Amino acid sequence: MKKIKLIKKQKSSQSTKWMQRHLNDEYVIKSKVEGFRSRSSYKLIEINKKFNIFKKCNSVLDLGCAPGGWLQVAKKMTSEKSHIVGIDKNKIEGISGIDFIQNDIFDPKIENILNNKFDSKIDILMSDMSPNSSGIKSVDHLRIVSLIERVVEIAKIILKSDGFLISKIFQGGAQGELIQIMKKDLHNIKYFKPKSSRKTSSETYLIAKKN
Repeated sequence: MKKIKLIKKQKSSQSTKWMQRHLNDEYVIKSKVEGFRSRSSYKLIEINKKFNIFKKCNSVLDLGCAPGGWLQVAKKMTSEKSHIVGIDKNKIEGISGIDFIQNDIFDPKIENILNNKFDSKIDILMSDMSPNSSGIKSVDHLRIVSLIERVVEIAKIILKSDGFLISKIFQGGAQGELIQIMKKDLHNIKYFKPKSSRKTSSETYLIAKKN
């Protein structure tokens, strides 16, 4: 019983420390001041500053878009005529001028839904998704690979030639394997870790163009 209480106390302490770091995070504070829904908005802003992905962009698809921070950036960086669509399993608060699809990207019907949503191939496909962690290294490895494979599958269907793919990827064991998967359908593959990405996180971003 004492051991259980100690574990609960440790978890509570870790949760409190995380919340304190989160609330004091400069990008969390900045996002509230500037009206963005998440600190991750600044990751996409940095990616665009580095690679100019939104130049001459008329269509965007955001996979796993909740809570909508990347959609806000896409809307800000593109013209009023641009067609921006977000998809997520979880419902998000609506954003004026942006279409939202509540669905799972692994749903076999999603390809038809997206093809009906867009009149032609799109300019940008982006994903800031992370798989749920199980704590088991081998399981998490498979989840990471599966998620990126699905993003690439959707890119093959919906992204135009030389269109941008921006996807979160994790440094480590799965990285080399994923690059081999991506090289079949993508070129000009580059890595970028924004300053707004936490130093303690193994995440980085892959920026590539479709063959």
